[in-house]
Amino acid sequence: MSEAALDSQTAKKVIADKKESLWARLVSHRTSFLFLAPFFLLFLVFTVIPVLTAAGLSLTYYNILEPPRWVGLENYKQLFLEDDIFLKAIGNTLTFAVFTGPLGYCMSFILAWLISNIPQKYRFFFTLCFYTPAIASSVAMSVVWLYLFSGDRYGLINHWMIKIGVFDEPWLWLQDVKTIMPVIILVSLWTSMGTGFLAFLAGLSNVPTDLYEAGVIDGVRYRWQELWYITLPSIKPQLLFGAVLTIVSSLQVYDIAMSLAGFPSTLYAGHTIMTHLYDYAFVRFEMGYAAAIAVVLFLLMVGLNRIIFNLLGERD
Repeated sequence: MSEAALDSQTAKKVIADKKESLWARLVSHRTSFLFLAPFFLLFLVFTVIPVLTAAGLSLTYYNILEPPRWVGLENYKQLFLEDDIFLKAIGNTLTFAVFTGPLGYCMSFILAWLISNIPQKYRFFFTLCFYTPAIASSVAMSVVWLYLFSGDRYGLINHWMIKIGVFDEPWLWLQDVKTIMPVIILVSLWTSMGTGFLAFLAGLSNVPTDLYEAGVIDGVRYRWQELWYITLPSIKPQLLFGAVLTIVSSLQVYDIAMSLAGFPSTLYAGHTIMTHLYDYAFVRFEMGYAAAIAVVLFLLMVGLNRIIFNLLGERD
C-alpha cells in the first residue's frame, strides 16, 4: 500500500476518533449542556445571528424600501477612502476612549478600593453617592451639564469665570471645537462609576482576610504591597470584567455626545462612530452602509478585548 493511501487512512481514523470523542463528551455531560442550552439559544438568536446579518448587509445597498442589492466591498471602500466624516469620527472615538477608558477604569478601582477600606456601615452611603450618576438618565444629566456649560452669561461656569475675572465674555463651551470633546470626556468620567465599579467593590470585599494575615507573616508591611501582591491578583476576574465593560462603553459613546454637542456637532468635533451609525441608519436609512459601520465597530471592539484578555486573562 502506498504512503499516500496510508496517510489518508490515518487522517480518516484521526477524524473518526475525534468525532467519537466529541460525541462521548456530549453524552457524558448531557445534563450540563442541557442547562446551558437556554443561554446558547439566546446567544445565538440575539448575538450570533445579528452579527452575521449585519456582516451580510454590509456587502449590500439596502434602504429598507427596496430589497438588498449586492455591492461587495463598496461600502467599506467608501468608508475608508471617501467618507472623511467617518475618519474624523474614528479619531474622535479613539481620543475619547484613550482618555475615558484608562481614567475611568483607574478611578473606578481606586474609589472601590478606598470604599472597601472604610467601616462596613458607611460603605452603602459612599457607594450610592458614586454610583448614582451612572444610573441617572442621560436626559437628566444633560440638563444639569448644559446649565453648567451654557454658552451665555447665565451658564454657571461662565458666570463664575467672568465674576472672578478669568473671562471677559462668555465662552461657547459646547460650540467651540476646542472644548466640545473635553466637555464630553469630563461628563463621561463623571458617569463612569457603573457596573465595573460595583464589580471591583464586590471583588475587593470578598478577598479572604487570611491572605492579608499570611502576607504579614511573609513580610508585607505597607498598603501598596498588600495591593500589589495580594489584592490585585485576587480580583483578576473582576479586573478583566471591568476592562471589557470600559472598552465597550468607551467605543459606544453616543447619548452624551448627542445631548451635549447636538447633532451634528460644530465641524463634527463631537461626532463619534455610534453617531455616524445613527446618522446613516435612522436619518438617511442607508442600512447597508450603516451595517458596514457596525461591523468596523464590532471588529474594533473584538480586537481591543482580545488584547485585554491577553493581559488580564488566566494563562491556564
